Amino acid sequence: MKISVITTALNSAGTLRKTLDSFYEQDWPNKEIIFVDGASTDDTVAVAQSYPQAEMTLISEPDSGMYDALNKGLRMYSGDAFGVLNSDDRFHDKCSMRLIAESLARFDMVHGHVDYVRDHETRDVLRAWRAQPRPKGGFKSGWMPCHTSFFVRRAVQEAVGTFNLAYRVSSDYDWMIRAIDLGGWTLDTRQEVLIDMMVGGMSTEGWRAYADHNLQSLKIRQKLLGSGAIDFALLAKPLRKVGQFLGQRG
Repeated sequence: MKISVITTALNSAGTLRKTLDSFYEQDWPNKEIIFVDGASTDDTVAVAQSYPQAEMTLISEPDSGMYDALNKGLRMYSGDAFGVLNSDDRFHDKCSMRLIAESLARFDMVHGHVDYVRDHETRDVLRAWRAQPRPKGGFKSGWMPCHTSFFVRRAVQEAVGTFNLAYRVSSDYDWMIRAIDLGGWTLDTRQEVLIDMMVGGMSTEGWRAYADHNLQSLKIRQKLLGSGAIDFALLAKPLRKVGQFLGQRG
């Protein structure tokens, strides 16, 4: 099974080496990375070009944001499955992709644990996202996978299609609902950490983006799942994060 990783970037030179190192260190041999840069003005492209190009497809041009860049990646990847690795995140260790491939040999989709770390040098865990199997009610219960640990077979992607650019901060949420709650595909839950995700401080803009995400997510549930003006997930989804900060299940 060939696994494709789509990485989008914009002025990511400061974090990108950790991301690319973790891809090239994977012990799964059949892989590729689709690197979609949004016309960076720093050394992002030069950093990407310094890595072996046999497993990389690189494009650098202006785009309309991350989801537009991801859609470009969806048109370019050649693997049997794909997932997203952000340009400031990394695979947790060298066997992450092998674990993903093991699951995708038996299931249509897979997700797993994610550690939110202060930085990739100390790997100090600030928040532990612990994946759970899809509960009864799915997304209506407040449950969701962490998108950066979510990999799917090509048949799923082709059926679900591209990311909806109408959702500025929640298009991945919309995409996963269409794949998981509406698609009828099988989903495996790995009990290993697959991804280290770097976090920064929660600024005023960060809180605003978080609120925007929750409101957009509600609109998506209303459209796709028939949720009411206010639903259970609007409260349950944020409450699930409390356990993650305590290192419990998310």
